[in-house]
Amino acid sequence: MSSLACHPVSTFRQRRAFLQLERTLYRDDPNWVPPIWDERKRLCGFKHHPFYIDNKCQAFLATRGSEVVGRIVAIINRDHNERYNEQRGFFGFFESINDRDVAECLFETAGQWLRDQGMTDVRGPVNPSLNYECGLLIKGFDSPPTFLIPHNLEYYGDLIEACGFEKCQDLFSYDAHMDTLEDLDPKLMFVINEATKRFNVECRPIDRKRFKKDVRSFLEIYNLSLQQTWGYVPMSEAEIDHQSASLKYLIVPELTSIAEIDGKPVGAGFGLLDYNQIIRKIDGKIFPFGWISLLKDKRKIDRLRLISTNVLPEYQKWGLGLVTLARILPDAITFGIQVGEFSWVLESNSLSRGTIERGGAKRTKVHRIYDKSLIQK
Repeated sequence: MSSLACHPVSTFRQRRAFLQLERTLYRDDPNWVPPIWDERKRLCGFKHHPFYIDNKCQAFLATRGSEVVGRIVAIINRDHNERYNEQRGFFGFFESINDRDVAECLFETAGQWLRDQGMTDVRGPVNPSLNYECGLLIKGFDSPPTFLIPHNLEYYGDLIEACGFEKCQDLFSYDAHMDTLEDLDPKLMFVINEATKRFNVECRPIDRKRFKKDVRSFLEIYNLSLQQTWGYVPMSEAEIDHQSASLKYLIVPELTSIAEIDGKPVGAGFGLLDYNQIIRKIDGKIFPFGWISLLKDKRKIDRLRLISTNVLPEYQKWGLGLVTLARILPDAITFGIQVGEFSWVLESNSLSRGTIERGGAKRTKVHRIYDKSLIQK
């Protein structure tokens, strides 16, 4: 039997094999949707991405003889460690055949690299942080993921836990059919009406004429509103600029909402179309012609991911999140959206979970974040 080995990824051929493994492992999975390959390369550190201006990573590839059998990326998030006064590393982009030896080889190699960087603990999966794709799917394997939500093979949880990782936090996804959202709990409607009157809130969609400014306002509110959220690290200025440019072609203005008080944005929310319905057809290839399908066929998408409804901290307990969301619903129905997905919601965020569940949404997927000590006993 050929020996198992784990190598750092450094060459073009190794990077190609790293990406190809994903295709190989999921070739028989009807619910797998390929990533946007160009962005995957950036987030893995194979091409420039602003996250890695201040942070760093190292990808590893596990092989058995000439066969590629696993992969992982070890990540140093300096902003996280400064914010939380930790020496915590992260792992992401984990894929493996169903073989405990392979998983152990990957985690030990990545762990040793993190220890060499001075890390004492490891958390994941994050691809490459909580501001991007994160969490391991542990429930909800019977349907495809929505856009920017991870999907993985069902045995991954067993492999990760067999390697000594323990649950840290769960992330929930909820589905709500639009007809149920039209008939909200009377208590929620009361909160919406009272908050609107109390603060004289006005909500509007993102303005195409000042698109860049409005998107940046949303991202700034996103940063400020999540200051007390578990594990959150604000995006850097460079990341905000990168995200703004990326969202320019993906955001549908009528599926967004900016709440203003006296002309000042205090809340923002947006629904992002489930572009996975198109990405599957173009095999994750935006260039040279895939982007045409993304733009041309977006009106055929019937599923909306309600990514975020964020409110400045001083207004968060007054129901302005609901006010912001309520503006989107009529336009979403007009657009032809059948289902809205709220994702992801922290297990520890009981306020948001309670509100979503009272609104009639049903939990459909659970993703898990794991922790492990790197200190050898």
